[in-house]
Amino acid sequence: MVFSRDKSVIGVDIGTSSIKLVGLKRTRGMYSLEHFQIAPLDPDTIVNETVVSKGNLIDKLREMVVHNGIKTKNISTSVSGHSIIMKKFSYPLMTQDELEENIQWEIEQYIPFDRDDVYYDIRIIDTLSSMNEAGKMEVVLVVAKKETVNEYTDIFIEAGLKPLIMDVDAFAIQNMFQFNYPGYESDTVALVNIGATITNVNILEGSGSAFTRDINIGGNLYTNEIQKQMNVSIEQAESLKLGGDFGSPMETTEAVIPQEVGGIIRSVSESITSEIQRSLDFYVASSARGKVSRIFLMGGTSKIPSLASVIEARLELPVEIVNPFKEIEIKHNRFNVEQLQEVSASAAVAVGLAMRRLGDQ
Repeated sequence: MVFSRDKSVIGVDIGTSSIKLVGLKRTRGMYSLEHFQIAPLDPDTIVNETVVSKGNLIDKLREMVVHNGIKTKNISTSVSGHSIIMKKFSYPLMTQDELEENIQWEIEQYIPFDRDDVYYDIRIIDTLSSMNEAGKMEVVLVVAKKETVNEYTDIFIEAGLKPLIMDVDAFAIQNMFQFNYPGYESDTVALVNIGATITNVNILEGSGSAFTRDINIGGNLYTNEIQKQMNVSIEQAESLKLGGDFGSPMETTEAVIPQEVGGIIRSVSESITSEIQRSLDFYVASSARGKVSRIFLMGGTSKIPSLASVIEARLELPVEIVNPFKEIEIKHNRFNVEQLQEVSASAAVAVGLAMRRLGDQ
């Protein structure tokens, strides 16, 4: 969904727990990092994918613009979760106008929203693949509820920003991955972005997306389970999740705490892995290509101790945590590289958004 014609954008990824902002400079097909910030949000700002406190969100966005000295107000952003539906269809080769006419029927038949209540876009993802029938093309239909898109658009405008591109998280991480990790064009790989409340799965066959799914599960599940099972505050549970201590005296021994927390973390990691496995199993059952060969993990939750190893052992696939700045020039006089790498996995969507240009497929 495109709102303007200017091509210079800042990537802004609004999650449940934080806002990620990335600005990139593009020179002869390469990128250098110009702006980067992760700003935490108050827990009551966004709840269950609903913006509860618009004022908090607007204030935080304004602060980030000032803090980073950003001159352009043009941004690329994205949505995911309940308000987004993505479906893949196979069509005979046809013109864009013919496709636009045919897709109306698909919206009426398969999308559980009134057509007047949604924005939609179409992406042709495959026309020449040897796995395709001759004379066919694969198309992804992306549908977003107008209510959600308009709400975020209004928030950005009130913050003094100009939303040019509205993407979806699954495609943003694909943009990031394909630039930073060339050489997988002949493989089938799964990109798994685990945020606070939503996990995006995008399975790539070669250079195209073959399967996408948003799963309503994420890092907050660890926090909630630790809080419930150990009877601690949200803040203490969050600290324990990330490998810290309680932050205040507790009537328990340090020897017991790590073991108990470790058990909870492993149990939640198994639950998240089960959901990822369901997505991969569904893909395999519906694809002629075969199994996924590797999983690339990203998102703030990917740093949870043992999560990657649990996924690797359970799915019997190699798992690699993504560095979205892998092929991006980082100026050492402007950024602390060590600190950047510590939080880099959280920036995957924002980096992909910052790479977007109007007219991209």
